[in-house]
Amino acid sequence: METLSNLESFVRSAESASFSAAARRLALTPAAVSRNVAQLERNLGVRLFQRTTRGLTLTEAGERFLNSVGPGLDGIQGAIAEVTAKAGEPAGVLKVSMAPGFGRKCVLPLMPAFMARYPAVTLDVNMDNHRVDLVAGGFDAAIGGGFELAPGVVARELMPVHGVAVASPAYLEGRGAPATPADLAAFDAIVMRSPQSGRIKPWEMRNRRGDTMPADLRARVVLNDPDGICGAALMGMGVALLATTDLESHLETGALRRVLPDWYVDIGVISLYFTSQKLMPAKTRAFVDFVTAAFRERR
Repeated sequence: METLSNLESFVRSAESASFSAAARRLALTPAAVSRNVAQLERNLGVRLFQRTTRGLTLTEAGERFLNSVGPGLDGIQGAIAEVTAKAGEPAGVLKVSMAPGFGRKCVLPLMPAFMARYPAVTLDVNMDNHRVDLVAGGFDAAIGGGFELAPGVVARELMPVHGVAVASPAYLEGRGAPATPADLAAFDAIVMRSPQSGRIKPWEMRNRRGDTMPADLRARVVLNDPDGICGAALMGMGVALLATTDLESHLETGALRRVLPDWYVDIGVISLYFTSQKLMPAKTRAFVDFVTAAFRERR
């Protein structure tokens, strides 16, 4: 009968197409994962993976075997995780990824209370505007928007995000106020280039009555980083679209002003992403429950 470690090494390697990524998830060395899979293949008498310099690809036999054993393995590990989670306190290194601006303003202020409640947890935060692969990167959780829900990854919604048009008082001085998004054609626009597609993101704006209208943009500055866009707007380089979560202090001080105050853009939803709840260690469950409760209380 095959050992649980051999089956787990195979399933996690298949999910991430990498021995190294599976090793990070299992807290093993890549060599140990490779040995476990090789032993499984010898015992079964079939090759489960095609190994190349680019990574791992399941053979036909490997795909059939994964479909057969994957659900059963998750059930066994879920039972183990449930018992251990209830038996022990949250502990260990909690590796989390989040966008820099949102993380600094909305998540890190919550962490002193979290760390005080769970003193055995060590927080390892990766701040990056790019979406991360939870499994391949070895992350326990990630906070952001627009993540692809890969197999075994779930999301818990934290808050919707709206974008508003802003500019510095110096840039707006002497210019007439636009009445509709179409009027933005007369202004210099600071626009965002998508890090994923490389395309410039359009502005589909809506007002409080629910009317929608695309903004007519004259792109003068193109950036792929929200903090860079905010800095360009503060320097008077044009009109920018920024998330309200990034603007509170600048609007309060008057460093930036709303343009088209009755119009906004639905940017999307900020969610907390983590792997299957059945397999969640105590430290991750504590983090997920704590953060979602804090956002719910603050609405």
